[in-house]
Amino acid sequence: QVRLVESGGGLVQTGGSLNLSCAVSGRTFTSVAVGWFRQAPGTERVFVASVIWKDGSAYYADSVKGRFTISRDDAESTVYLQMNSLKPEDTGVYFCADGYAGILPATYEHWGQGTQVTVSS
Repeated sequence: QVRLVESGGGLVQTGGSLNLSCAVSGRTFTSVAVGWFRQAPGTERVFVASVIWKDGSAYYADSVKGRFTISRDDAESTVYLQMNSLKPEDTGVYFCADGYAGILPATYEHWGQGTQVTVSS
């Protein structure tokens, strides 16, 4: 059974940084990539970034390019999201998800419980 556990969220001021972690256990042959998604109150989950387990290829939403960096430690089955120059619009619950690559939530089979990120202005 695939299980994902996020950590590292918190409250930070505009311009600050946070480093999120996603520990993945029980990976299967369908565990091609891990994606990070953000969900603000009353909105749908939106794609933030993803990384391919095999080769570390990374993909980003335009809104975070140049500010966020996704990486993976294959041996530790952990994915990181380094978030710099944070803005109030980055606020939301951040979920990591395991499955096929892509920007749509439907392409990811397994999800963590989420970690709250709040950026104050």
